[in-house]
Amino acid sequence: MAASGPGGPLYPIVSYPSAPGSSQYGTLSSSQSTTQMGAPLHQYGAEPPASSASGHSGYGMAPPSQVAPTVNGQGSTAQNAVHSHYSQTNQASLSYNSYGGVTQSSGGAEADRPPSGTPSASVHSSPGHHQGGDTSSSSTGSASPVPNSYDSLEGGSYPESMPPSSNVTNQGQPYGSYGYHGMQSGYRQGPASHTDASPSHDLYGQPNYQQYSQPFPSLSELSAALGGLSGVPELEVEALRPINLLQERNLLPPRPLEAPEPNLSPDLKKVNCSPQTFRCTLTSIPQTQALLNKARLPLGLLLHPFRDLQQLPVITSNTIVRCRSCRTYINPFVTFLDQRRWKCNLCYRVNDVPDEFMYNPVTRSYGEPHKRPEVQNSTVEFIASSDYMLRPPQPAVYLFVLDVSHNAVEAGYLKYFCESLLENLDKLPGDSRTRVGFLTFDSTIHFYNLQEGLSQPQMLVVSDIDDVFIPSHDSLMVNLKESNELVKDLLKSLPALFSQSRETHSALGPALQAAFKLMSPTGGRIAVFQTQLPTLGAGKLQSREDPNQRSSSKGAHHLGPATDFYKKLALDCSGQQIGVDLFLLSSQYADLASLACISRYSAGSVFYYPSFHYIHNPAQLEKFQRDLERYLTRKIGFEAVMRIRCTKGLSIHTFHGNFFVRSTDLLSLANVNPDSAFAVQMSVEDSLADSSLACFQAALLYTSSKGKRRIRVHTLCLPVVSQLSDVYAGADVQAITCLLANMAIDRSISSSLSDARDALVNAVVDLGSAYKSNVSNLQQSGLVLPAAMRLFPLYILALLKQKALRMGTSTRLDERVFAMCEFKTQPLQQLMRMVHPDLYRLDNISDQGALHLNDTIVPQPHLLHLSAERLSRDGAFLMDCGNVFYLWIGKCCNEMFIRDVLGCPNYASIPPNMSHIPELETPLSERVRAFLDWLHDNRAFSSTIHVVKDDASAKATLFQHLVEDRSEGASSYHEFLQHIQQQVSK
Repeated sequence: MAASGPGGPLYPIVSYPSAPGSSQYGTLSSSQSTTQMGAPLHQYGAEPPASSASGHSGYGMAPPSQVAPTVNGQGSTAQNAVHSHYSQTNQASLSYNSYGGVTQSSGGAEADRPPSGTPSASVHSSPGHHQGGDTSSSSTGSASPVPNSYDSLEGGSYPESMPPSSNVTNQGQPYGSYGYHGMQSGYRQGPASHTDASPSHDLYGQPNYQQYSQPFPSLSELSAALGGLSGVPELEVEALRPINLLQERNLLPPRPLEAPEPNLSPDLKKVNCSPQTFRCTLTSIPQTQALLNKARLPLGLLLHPFRDLQQLPVITSNTIVRCRSCRTYINPFVTFLDQRRWKCNLCYRVNDVPDEFMYNPVTRSYGEPHKRPEVQNSTVEFIASSDYMLRPPQPAVYLFVLDVSHNAVEAGYLKYFCESLLENLDKLPGDSRTRVGFLTFDSTIHFYNLQEGLSQPQMLVVSDIDDVFIPSHDSLMVNLKESNELVKDLLKSLPALFSQSRETHSALGPALQAAFKLMSPTGGRIAVFQTQLPTLGAGKLQSREDPNQRSSSKGAHHLGPATDFYKKLALDCSGQQIGVDLFLLSSQYADLASLACISRYSAGSVFYYPSFHYIHNPAQLEKFQRDLERYLTRKIGFEAVMRIRCTKGLSIHTFHGNFFVRSTDLLSLANVNPDSAFAVQMSVEDSLADSSLACFQAALLYTSSKGKRRIRVHTLCLPVVSQLSDVYAGADVQAITCLLANMAIDRSISSSLSDARDALVNAVVDLGSAYKSNVSNLQQSGLVLPAAMRLFPLYILALLKQKALRMGTSTRLDERVFAMCEFKTQPLQQLMRMVHPDLYRLDNISDQGALHLNDTIVPQPHLLHLSAERLSRDGAFLMDCGNVFYLWIGKCCNEMFIRDVLGCPNYASIPPNMSHIPELETPLSERVRAFLDWLHDNRAFSSTIHVVKDDASAKATLFQHLVEDRSEGASSYHEFLQHIQQQVSK
């Protein structure tokens, strides 16, 4: 009999010593590719041959022919498929100095159903948090064959055996005529006759631009020097204005930077995808790879596909209209040639309009397909038919795996976890089929029988961790509605049950193996709570951190996993539609580099709380509670896949984020959540000279928590340009920074931290050199960049000072690795606040320029540069770092502000650990709180606030975020600019 602790069990305990036939997970050897030191993160030459594999750092991927499908969630073939993926690890590891990759390879075939003659479509608008359980979906009698893999499910191209259609037209045909405005004639461009049509052999050579004598040209002369401007000259000219960064100090706009607006006609702008969902590093797509090379800027997409939306058009229809060739979903950027034919905006094939699509459910009229909601909205969600299912949609299934070792008891997280889950149990996304289960572990594994009818929960203990098995198959994952009282009893009793535990070991690996076996029949979400280094059984780890090397200037080691156990198990989970989320609450090194693999490859999330203790670290406890509430109640999608398609001539070759690459362009997402983002790198494979527009479409097929199969589709449209000036004018400096951050993280793991840092610096040098060489009249001293990229050096310096990439500053290894995880998964807005926080002065806040929202006045103070010289002791300053606010109060701050906002009579009376702003009925308090609430409303997780006094220890907390100042082991902004200028001059 296994005991659960010195205090004795509260429940009847059944102990199982061992069982035969339990699978073991061995380790796989992995090799890391090396890269030339200081090489650019992206290559400006011609692309490598198409045989190089897609994927990202360490993300194993097999050629499509080797992928064995997973059918109906059963793993007979999935196990083999996983192993075939592992064997490709070396091949799939991307060379990070290359944009070039493989052409998109479409997966299986998906046959269309015969068009229905009965119009039966409906559309409604759904709030972002709505799960779709109440939406009735039309049943369809499908004649199409049953798909046999997720690749064919979302739909690749048609089979090669299909007879060629006479409808396929030359892509050079003009967009245009019936019913849909298409594009203005001013955006049409003739056949290419440019020197950029083929890759340049002398990429760094001086172009023959006209020489100017004056130090700076006039704007019209600059326009001519860059090859002319198209579209809206005022916007582009301002974006191109040359700025000498060594002379210009006030570079920040008064308000946080917005995404640049693509140079499109007003009609296209109106229906384009929101930049918060879909964002490209270049809002003007270069016509050729040679032009992209000349610009020295990376081309890629940042995508936040499942984010919370206020309004979402949800479409129920018998027929989901898609291109018969490339399987693109119909969208606002297709062209209707007449009432019966539409031309795909990605592959240019002409398709028939189904009869059902002639009916518009919004206007209830017939004969206006161009007014359907699918063609009026760039983000839509379809209720999918059975054609998009491999099996009946799964229920929402949640398994909680909890560390109950002595270390966990000391940290004290279990009580707060149980309280939070009890409070939010009825808010877990799901329906009447929702199932839950619990598993706790120390040196043994404890299961809980919660079957309806029991008088109290029953603990079942498996002590043989070398041969894990499931003691009961029908009573451990239970229907939440039916076993609600037993679940509540368990949550109320768990903290006390293990409160006297002295068991110091942690068998995390065997606990995860057990969780995998429990969840395999259905799929779902595993939430793992761990407080220390795993020390027993499969997946046990040893400390690899040398505290003496934390501030080494030689770079960090052990950024990659010590074992492939967690990656291999994650891929097994992904194959069975199981996502694993990790909460690490540790006061000591726990090897997050190894543990994070369980979430990275299963499309999960990682949460990290360093030095967590429920008494000694109240700030981390508060953050844990807030994060957990959001985590338990946010919407979730199950058994998801996502495919990104793009205009013919463009190719996607590298993915960043948490997922598994199931085939060349299909991402497997066992779970998808609204707080995770993805990034992709692209190249221009074939000239886009015959295209005026380039389009990108992301399709996310998932099962809602209400058991509905849904497809969320986002479509982005951007102009294609042939001039370098237009490329620079449309550069999105924040998107470029975020994409380069993802690439630098990969480089630091595959090569070295110092190499990744050098490559980031070289990205700035490359841009400065390219701009200087292509605008040859700007030969005076200084570092000159176009206005659109004026913040690029500042953002790169800020990146170099982040925990993920900094050197010479004491940084715990787990904290560095977690920062790297965040770079790979955070949406752009959140990432940019972490990289370059927003700083405001609040003591002189006024209504000038304020927003008026719902009878509330929201002040809009100006942004300040992140420099100590902007902080004065007579002021109060708010720093927004994304997940935390700091309100810094100077020693000589106005006492009226301290009294009216903080509720303290004077500076001396401000408590040392103040972490909230009281609700006071003073005009100043109302304005400050309105501004803070407004900042809060624009993010998913609530941010904690710390009131920081003007003393040495508090200052150190705040000053580490002052990017422009010299910090330990890092230069100031001015020194950084001088270094860049010297490199450019060479």
